[in-house]
Amino acid sequence: MQYHNITKDDMLNGDGLRVVLWVAGCSHGCRECHNPVTWDPDGGIIFDHEAKEEIFEYLRRDYIRGITYSGGDPLLLSNRSGITALAEEIKGEFPDKTQWLYTGYEWDDVKNLPVMKYLDVVVDGRFEVDLKDTKLHWKGSANQKVINVQQSLKGSTVVLHDE
Repeated sequence: MQYHNITKDDMLNGDGLRVVLWVAGCSHGCRECHNPVTWDPDGGIIFDHEAKEEIFEYLRRDYIRGITYSGGDPLLLSNRSGITALAEEIKGEFPDKTQWLYTGYEWDDVKNLPVMKYLDVVVDGRFEVDLKDTKLHWKGSANQKVINVQQSLKGSTVVLHDE
């Protein structure tokens, strides 16, 4: 897995102060994407032990609420095993920290992936510039959903995350 950046003390990509891992690789090609530099799966740098330790260093801080995976697309096929392994390790090491993930895939296409058992919130769907609304909370366009993963997995309907 490759990544472009690790942001500390982020307040825009989930609730509370968060660490954000910006992975490389996205195949959606959303028009007017805010981060097209992350589309190339071979871009950025290799996610290694040092990068993981940088994330863990911040997750150890009491005021950090959790981690958000963004990009690029963390659920691009080439990112899935790396994100799943990282999410599992974070859940074991920091069980009280929340894990959010942004993806251009629709919930129905990814809800059965192994990573879902470690995630608290998924923001799904491609960014649609024609549906862009800067007043929306935690998403860029009206077609996207902010999903409570664990509640949604328990039933047959999507449960939205409380704002």
